[in-house]
Amino acid sequence: MKRCLAALALAVLLCLPLTACQKQQNLYSATWFDLFDTVAIVQGYATGQDEWNAQAAAVQEDLSRYNELFDIYNHYDDVVNLYDVNAGAAAAPVAVDDELYAFLRWCKDTVYPATDGATNIAAGAVLRLWHDARESDSPAPPDAEAIAAALEHIDIENLVLDDDAQTVYFADPAMTLDVGAVGKGYAVEQAAQAAQARGLTSALLNIGGNLRAIGTKPGGKLWTAGVENPWGDDPAYIQAVELADGDSLVISGDYQRYFEYGGVRYAHLIDLTTGWPARYVSSVAVLAHADTGGLADALSTGLFCLPESTGQTLAAQNHYAVLWMHPDKTTQKSNDWPQ
Repeated sequence: MKRCLAALALAVLLCLPLTACQKQQNLYSATWFDLFDTVAIVQGYATGQDEWNAQAAAVQEDLSRYNELFDIYNHYDDVVNLYDVNAGAAAAPVAVDDELYAFLRWCKDTVYPATDGATNIAAGAVLRLWHDARESDSPAPPDAEAIAAALEHIDIENLVLDDDAQTVYFADPAMTLDVGAVGKGYAVEQAAQAAQARGLTSALLNIGGNLRAIGTKPGGKLWTAGVENPWGDDPAYIQAVELADGDSLVISGDYQRYFEYGGVRYAHLIDLTTGWPARYVSSVAVLAHADTGGLADALSTGLFCLPESTGQTLAAQNHYAVLWMHPDKTTQKSNDWPQ
């Protein structure tokens, strides 16, 4: 939470004053604590408080809807969400609404190949083991045999999507879905697009560290965000990055959610080739432009869990910018990463 608030603070500090011809535009912000188990902060410019309140309330409503749809731990009345899918899809196809179906189809057909399988929503059997270990009163790594057994049930081809009936079925009864690596970023992108369609022209969404720019600041100045220092040293940020309209910045690191056991840090980002936390880097930052914005969240997780050489190839093929931060405090960037 502190890092999310610090990221917002940097963005606010870097906002330039309005010129005289733009005084009708005022800077506002809204903060929520009940979305995606994180801090959600939206700041933007509007002509008055009433206009801002209406725009912020609509963004909150959109994010709340996706928060319910993507929840794998709770059922909600009048909603068929991923909790319901996990509970029933092994027995029979589960019918879902347009939004959830489109999301699952996107995860299978777009996210999985774009990350070379490293971001796999069908990996719930493995991810649940680590979630339960992390949330335990006495965190410890799961049993190695349990991890090996769970890895037998993460084949995304066993996620059967019927476009005509709009249903979801698990061909493997032991498979479950977990969209923690991609759901938040997808929701942010969809909420941003909806806000723009409603007339919001200047805002920065920061939903648990998933940043997405809408328009620019008055006068055409770009939004600015910081790439966090993953090593816990000063300065708090190792680089400032400018965000144009439609740009997204997402960072995944081993310092965000983890537990320590026997002097070893076990992060929440799991290498699905081994079933254990990935050890390639300390952090990965992904800067995606408007045509790939919804992928930034999935890409940051996927690239964290892949060898850097594989990530460099994927970044070049898909035209997004990446910064790798290594445990020895060196960095490496893709060709498109800003200086």
